[in-house]
Order: sequence, then structure tokens, then C-alpha cells
Amino acid sequence: MRVGEAVVAALADEGIDAVFGIPGKQTLPLNQAMADHGIRYVVARHETAVSHQAWGYAETTGRPAATVVIPGPGDMNAMNGLKNALNDCTPLVHVAVETDPDVRGGDGIHETPPETYDTVVKANYTVETPQGAAATVRRAVEEATTHPKGPVRVGIPKGFLPRTVTHASSGERTPSDPAEPSESAVEAATDLLAGGDAPVVLAGGGVRASDAADDLRAFAEHVDAPVATTYKGKGVLPEDHPLSAGVLCGGTSPDLAALLEGASPLVAVGTDFDAVATGKWRYDLPDDLIHVTYHADDVGTGYDPAVAVVADAGATLRALTAAAPARDADGSDRAGAVREADAARLDELVGGDGPLTSVAALRAVREALPREAVVAVDAGGFRIWTLVSFPAYDERGYVNPGSWATMGTGLPSAVGAKVADPDREVVALTGDGGLMMCVHELHTLAAEDIDVTVVVFTNHDYAIISEEASRSYGLDDGAYGWDEASIDFVALARSMGLDAVRATDAAGIESALADARASDAPTLVEVPTDPTEPQASEWMSN
Repeated sequence: MRVGEAVVAALADEGIDAVFGIPGKQTLPLNQAMADHGIRYVVARHETAVSHQAWGYAETTGRPAATVVIPGPGDMNAMNGLKNALNDCTPLVHVAVETDPDVRGGDGIHETPPETYDTVVKANYTVETPQGAAATVRRAVEEATTHPKGPVRVGIPKGFLPRTVTHASSGERTPSDPAEPSESAVEAATDLLAGGDAPVVLAGGGVRASDAADDLRAFAEHVDAPVATTYKGKGVLPEDHPLSAGVLCGGTSPDLAALLEGASPLVAVGTDFDAVATGKWRYDLPDDLIHVTYHADDVGTGYDPAVAVVADAGATLRALTAAAPARDADGSDRAGAVREADAARLDELVGGDGPLTSVAALRAVREALPREAVVAVDAGGFRIWTLVSFPAYDERGYVNPGSWATMGTGLPSAVGAKVADPDREVVALTGDGGLMMCVHELHTLAAEDIDVTVVVFTNHDYAIISEEASRSYGLDDGAYGWDEASIDFVALARSMGLDAVRATDAAGIESALADARASDAPTLVEVPTDPTEPQASEWMSN
């Protein structure tokens, strides 16, 4: 069997059913084999998008997809998304065609040293013999899906792919079980829970990665604790649950901060307390802190816990639910007070004359979409408004980047989510700044017949940057806007083969989304928003 065919067969045998990439002469032996093994190959328009597409696939399913890129430029273009997946502990397998060994070091076409990618992936394997290629791919899938999960790169020299060889057998493997918490750690955490009178839970992306949303809900209800989430935890508890208290993010309100700071104890599960979510650790979290994380190096980052548990989020939540006493701690009242205070702030931005605010537009979008729809949200200032004002109800139904916070992810991740589950409605929410970083993928939607609805909020500005430039540096308002060279996204989308419409009020948004849901074609809805609206980080902090 040829190496290229064996590699694709290994991917298929390991459950990979979708590959995202851009073909090159170097990848054609792999492309040739994909159709024979039932793997869908999605052709993107830029390699920056392919790793975001695979990330979106994995974020909404928990299963890895794969990417295939050419050496050098293709590989390096994909690094942005690989780092995003690494920070988010999202499994994917990145297959990069490598420079042949006899040329390596001689500046062959597209050559980059394989170690270039070490810091953006969980593991980086370079195949040294054609006989070992398929076995290495199997190892990569195992590594990507073992907790803590992450992206794994496999570099395969292009000259190996067409060769017919005897392939090394990697044998049968049993996936390892997630790490269980120690009895002593559970006992110490239980003692803190029993001695406290105002428990609060902070749930991070590790809860999603462990498929532990049900375990989180059971624990929170058992100890009657309000639940706040991080960027990556949003949706792990439905945000209309009585214990839901909001998102720790750039738009955290004083009320949510006070809830977390007044917790007794605070149970932080599946989070690394990164500087993005915590605002560079500006919150005065309580001494009776229980920190559950899969990475030992996370312990002590920003906060010194009373109890540190290096174990799986789901396993730990189940153990604590079994060991801790049930209680009535006024959790619903405490969470409800935060929600009411936040809603009052947001209500001030709804209604009135002039363009819609982001909050008003997002409320209309939420009203028009079913609970079970997947929503893929881009980064930037727009993301903060979405985190604080757009309820999420499903741990696999809300996709946004974590601490890497790279713009240009919303549309590509929606592509991946729709490929993963064609029967589920998928909507990309993005600002115009973020969309312009991946606008080429509108054409992917049309060319690949991927029925995603893209809602782009347009204010003709990198508004979060312009606001800071004006407030802190004295630059003109809208310093980084492009109002005099505005973009007609409706015309642009139509030119690429999408249906497209502009909606300027809440009723128009709901009507446009109803039409998009009834259609089998990809659709773009442009929503002009108020360019003078405040930024969420400033508004919510007052």
C-alpha cells in the first residue's frame, strides 16, 4: 500500500471523517485517497482558516478533525489556529507535508525546520521513514484525544507519500481513563465546602473538554452554588438556569466580581486562571479556593489555592457531589441578583432612535434562533458584548476562542461545526473587523454548499481599538475606522454566491433569520450597529 493511502486509512480507522485544507502538488497523494475512505475534504481559501475549521468541528463534537497543508507557507499560515486549539485544549490532527530528508537544510521550496511548530502544538512528530508514517498518524490521534487534549502535528516528507512499502503495525490501544482526584484532595475540598456558607463555582473550558456539563449541574444543585463561567466555559450550564450567574470576562460587572470575591468557598473547576479571563488577576478571590485543573503548572498561577486538585473536571465534580453535604445556600437568589443587575445595565442600551446597539441586535438574533443552534462567535470587542448579553444553553453549542483571542475565527469555526453536524443549525456571529480577516471563507460556504448563516455587525471600525486610542492616547474618535471606505457586505456576499440581506432593526433581523433558516443555502445578514456605542468592558464595569 502506498504511504499516502495508508495515512488516510489510518485517519479513517481512528474516526476522522473530515479533513480541512488547501490542496497543493505535495498533498495530492493524500487527496486522492480521501474519497476512497469516506473522508470529506473541505477546500478552504486560506490555510489560516483550515485549523480554525477543524477547531470548530472539535469544539462542537468533542471529536477531532484533521487538517492537511503544504510545507512552509501552508504550515505556517495554519499556526494561528493551532495555537488557538492548544490554548483551548481542543483535539485536532494537523498533517503537514514536509521537505524530503535529502533536501532538508538546503532551503528547498517551502522549507521550514520541523521544530518551528513545537510551541503551538501539544506534540510534533516528524516521520523519518515511510514505513512509520501510518503508525505515527495513529499515535497522533491518540495523543490529540488524551486528556489534556490538544492539536498534534505530523510532518510527512512529500517523497514518502507515493511510495509503496510495508507499513509498521501500531497494534491495538485502549484509551486511558481521565485522571481521578485523590481521596485526600476530595476530603480537603469537602471540608471547605462543609465549613463555608456561600459556595460559588467558576467553570472553565475543562468542563466542556471533559463532557462534564451534567456533572457540573448536579454538583452546583447539590451544594446550591451559583455558577459563573470563563470564556471557554460559557454554555456548560444553561444560562437560563437559576444558578447561572454570568461570565468572567472583559465585561465582568461589579456584581459578578463581588459574588466571586465573596464566595466561601470558591470552586474553580476546569480553568487555568489565565490573565485574559481574570483581567490579569485583578480580582481578590477568597482564601478558601478549591482549584481543579488538569495541568499541575496551572496551580498557583495568579492565585494560591487552599486545595489544588490535578485531575479530570468531570471525575472531580462527581466525587465532590458524592462526598459533600447537600445544602441550602441561597444560590438561586445570589445568582439571580447578579443577573438582574447585569440585565438592568444592558436594558439601558436597548430602544431609542438611531442605529441598533450590539445588545439590541444580539437580543433580536437570540430571539430568532432555536436553543439548539450552534453559535460560533468571533473575537474582538464584539465578542465581549456577546459573552455578557447573548445567552448560551448548550456546552457544545457556543464556540469562541479562549485566551488566544484571535480574530477571524467566527466564520471558519462555523464551517467546521456545520461539517461536523449538517442537520444542526449553525450561525456565525462576527463584527466587520473580524469578518474581513477571514472573508474569503464566504466563498468556501458557497463552493462547498455549506448552509451556515453569517450575521455580521458592521460599524466600519476596529471599535475596541479606536475607543482605547481615544480614551487613553488622545487620538481622534474612530481613529482606526474606515467609514469613508465602507464595505457593502451584502454585495460582497452575493458576488461569492451567497444569499444576502441587510437588516436595520430588530424586526428585520428576526425576519432575515427566519428566511435563512427556511433556506438550504448559505446566507449573510448584515446588521449596521451604532459606531458610537460604548465598549462592553467600560459599560459593564460601571
